[in-house]
Amino acid sequence: MDKKKNIITIDGPSGAGKSTISKMLAARLHYTYLDTGAMYRVVGLLVERSGLDLGAEKTTEELKQLLETLDITLASGEEGQETRAFLNNENVSDAIRTPEMAMVASRVSAEPEVRKKLTEMQRVMGNNSAIVAEGRDMGTIVFPDAMHKFFLDATPEERAKRRHKQFLENGQQVEFEEILAQIQKRDRDDSRRSLAPLKPAEDAVIIDSSEMSIEEVVSFMLAAINKGKQTK
Repeated sequence: MDKKKNIITIDGPSGAGKSTISKMLAARLHYTYLDTGAMYRVVGLLVERSGLDLGAEKTTEELKQLLETLDITLASGEEGQETRAFLNNENVSDAIRTPEMAMVASRVSAEPEVRKKLTEMQRVMGNNSAIVAEGRDMGTIVFPDAMHKFFLDATPEERAKRRHKQFLENGQQVEFEEILAQIQKRDRDDSRRSLAPLKPAEDAVIIDSSEMSIEEVVSFMLAAINKGKQTK
């Protein structure tokens, strides 16, 4: 069997609950969870530390050289915890989980060289095991022939509420209005960019989780997956 048929993609905007739901779904199915959002945040951190100005001219070659040094390792966290991320063997899990780094990740994800590099890395991971891949272009660009595709959404206000609660639980003091503004800006940036814009795959199942619990979303996905298997 083609290993790509064992891939499940979950795309959607920031704060939709993709990470939590993807981890739960992967655990239920005994699949590997692929946190692509963390990968883009790691690249964002690398770019920030390098002082590279992505808005300046003649940055392509510098960015290529920077990406040649890139070594990303992801490790599953404990239940309910974020994926641990390592940049060149340094644990950067806390450094990448800030509102500011989310915005940086959005900027670097619009860079063709970054998307090319990470898409290659993600496809290698997908070829090595059955995975649940979450991100923004998993079903449209990275794994277009995945067996099951979902697009998880929620209202900007609900997503900001969830993200605000998450920051407070982690001891980070961030204003709700600031998070909402960042989410709305990222939605605009991600959906309007010319390279791999945020949108549902044509064959994706779209889920509005605004008034659904995490367990309800996971149960819905499992039912859709089981139904799909029965019809193949």
